[in-house]
Amino acid sequence: MAPTEPKPGQGDKKPDEKKPKIGKPRNYDLGNGIYRFSRSRVYHKKALYKFVGKKVAAAKKPAKALTAVKPIGGEKNGEKRIVLLKKRRNYYPTQDKIKKRPAKKCFKQHKRSLRSSIKPGTILVLLAGPHKGKRVVFLKQLYSGLLLITGPFKINACPLRRISQRYVIGTQTRIDISGVKIPDTINDNYFRRERKKRAKKEEGDIFSTKKESYKVNDQRKADQKIVDKEIIGAIKVNPERKLLFAYLATMFGLRSSQYPHRMKF
Repeated sequence: MAPTEPKPGQGDKKPDEKKPKIGKPRNYDLGNGIYRFSRSRVYHKKALYKFVGKKVAAAKKPAKALTAVKPIGGEKNGEKRIVLLKKRRNYYPTQDKIKKRPAKKCFKQHKRSLRSSIKPGTILVLLAGPHKGKRVVFLKQLYSGLLLITGPFKINACPLRRISQRYVIGTQTRIDISGVKIPDTINDNYFRRERKKRAKKEEGDIFSTKKESYKVNDQRKADQKIVDKEIIGAIKVNPERKLLFAYLATMFGLRSSQYPHRMKF
């Protein structure tokens, strides 16, 4: 029986040639993002602790030349030219790329702006709150952006308060308070109320505990007297002091056929 000839391509393989084995990595995903080994386990298996704190000095690469000098022939041509090795782009976009910005902006990053009609010493008309309708004196803008105002308390019973500039109308009447010194302690933290934790309810104490009403402390009263004295002193120096005292004491109101958007304050 004649020997069978090998089919084409059958005897081309070498006996020593082997396929590389491709297996799973040691740390593989078991499902739902859970891996076989934890981060700390991989840290010890790879002996990464041996490399912690070791710093290898970066090898300085020789700086590439940006320009080259080329000789130029001919008379009155300067004999040489400095040519850029890397040509500049011939196209530049007309608009800048839109940068990704964080979705939320912290309150401390907000810009504090103040209306141009409101300056220290301006008499404002309050539009909201328990003292709405009263005319008060603007002292300064606090860090939070709120306005620090006072009646003064002796004139119209409006104490030192904070209010947003949305709820005031700035008038053209102004008092010179450049010499008035406001204590540095009067800031946003000064008006923060202390919130006490509720006591645990026990049997029989459901209706016995009552909500405590707000009481003005002695420090507030002392500061109010100091500021009132300074503001009243600034009003007394003004030549129209009698008119200013009456203006601050009276409430603001509208009569029939009077519209605030048509009025000049």
